[in-house]
Amino acid sequence: MIVRASLEDTSGDRCVDLIEGEAGWAWVECRRDPEDGHGWRRLHPPRGGFADRTTAERDAGGVVGWMGAPDS
Repeated sequence: MIVRASLEDTSGDRCVDLIEGEAGWAWVECRRDPEDGHGWRRLHPPRGGFADRTTAERDAGGVVGWMGAPDS
């Protein structure tokens, strides 16, 4: 699996990674706490099985509140 894009919120504390792998595209929301120095942590397992990046990003936008729905 390869992260093809990482979309950050305006605070820089949350992101959604768009991942491409053998089973198609997936996404996962991550957060970071600057005070602990760990870096990014996944909030859940990747949600996948999408045919393309656009579909994965659209699904993430419908689930992740700070993203909103991306343009069609």
